[in-house]
Amino acid sequence: MRIQFLGAAGTVTGSKYMLTSGGSSILVDCGLFQGYKQLRLRNWAALPFKPADIDAVVLTHAHLDHSGYLPLLVKAGFKGKIFCSEATFDLCKILLPDSGHLQEEDAAFANRHGYSQHSPAAPLYTEEDARASLKQFAPVPFGSNVSVAAGLTAHFSHAGHILGAAIVAIDDGHRRITFSGDLGRPDDPVMVAPSPLQATDYLVVESTYGDRLHDHADPMVELGEAIRATAARGGVVVIPAFAVGRAQNLMYYMHLMKESGAIPRILPIFLDSPMAKDATAIYARHRMDHRLSAAQCLAMCHAAAIINTVEQSKELDRLAGPGVIISASGMATGGRVLHHLKAFADDPRNTILFTGHQAGGTRGAALVDGAKVIRIHGQEVRVRAHVANVDSMSAHADSDEIMAWLGALGTPPRRTFITHGEPAAADALRSRIKHELKWDCLVPEHLQEVQL
Repeated sequence: MRIQFLGAAGTVTGSKYMLTSGGSSILVDCGLFQGYKQLRLRNWAALPFKPADIDAVVLTHAHLDHSGYLPLLVKAGFKGKIFCSEATFDLCKILLPDSGHLQEEDAAFANRHGYSQHSPAAPLYTEEDARASLKQFAPVPFGSNVSVAAGLTAHFSHAGHILGAAIVAIDDGHRRITFSGDLGRPDDPVMVAPSPLQATDYLVVESTYGDRLHDHADPMVELGEAIRATAARGGVVVIPAFAVGRAQNLMYYMHLMKESGAIPRILPIFLDSPMAKDATAIYARHRMDHRLSAAQCLAMCHAAAIINTVEQSKELDRLAGPGVIISASGMATGGRVLHHLKAFADDPRNTILFTGHQAGGTRGAALVDGAKVIRIHGQEVRVRAHVANVDSMSAHADSDEIMAWLGALGTPPRRTFITHGEPAAADALRSRIKHELKWDCLVPEHLQEVQL
């Protein structure tokens, strides 16, 4: 068995691992690179393998940095099955076509306004490409073992994080390698806790927060303070939020805050993401993935006014305030939220409120770091709005939570690979694992290949 690290090595995006055993080759995750331009350019580069030679793909979860390259893989000749949990398939049916649609929209916008360096600008893939890839999905229930290629069996267990997120163990009959995927938090108010780590020969663990601890303050306190202060100024709170996971947490919190009086019941709240609306409805179908009751799911679904059309979204940009706009994407890399940032960033009455990790090179990271000017659609946008980040809402385990999950394992793996983290975070986690658990561990480099 060999593993090659084709993504999420030295960065938090582009998750993609090639696993070979005997005559079989599979990919674990197939995600898009995001953030810095030099990383995004990898999405356009030729793959170091022939897609037609891959027997299967196994997905840990639906976020685009883990699934978003699949339409390109299929378009380039991949014919095998894409194995994932049932909720991940339901979410990918929303996320992937939307990703293709947004890329088509962005390319068309760039061509109309002439700000692209390419003439004409073209999407990485289209909505049609994404829908074609969905035909190759093969959803499997949690807790089951499934043959994904000759001699290779996969087992899916709950990772928390978002609906359908899985810890995936791959076994070839002689050795087992486990992929944490994106590990959730043990006390998340919405998602279930990650399943305990089972005995494994090798482990690939994420390190998004490998060098940090989350603020364990009640996120509703921070959200409530920011919303009340902005409303008192007559301003608008713009919250860039991932359409899957974060948007639903926010809507649930908005419901609770209105019920408790932490924010005014009459305060208008808008969810400007049809995809987030569709994802919210999926929660009712996958009750084993989260802690919410049917009544709580219903309340979450009705916590915000849903904005469906482009015309309704444009009308929001004339909102005189006060109000709250929740819109994708979570790191302000694309989508409708960019238009809202252009409309509201230059007014000091307003607040731009982030709710989680902002990968280097994204607009979100620049804003959190204090940028006074950001570039959107080829234009410079002045930032005078208040900018804050409620880090306690993160859906990723922090350093202590990762260590607790690892430390509960009796027999250590032969080797642990630390991925899906910025260099400082990955190395900090490596140091903790080495010194506290005495495990052999490695932070792999991009394209590095290791014999298991």
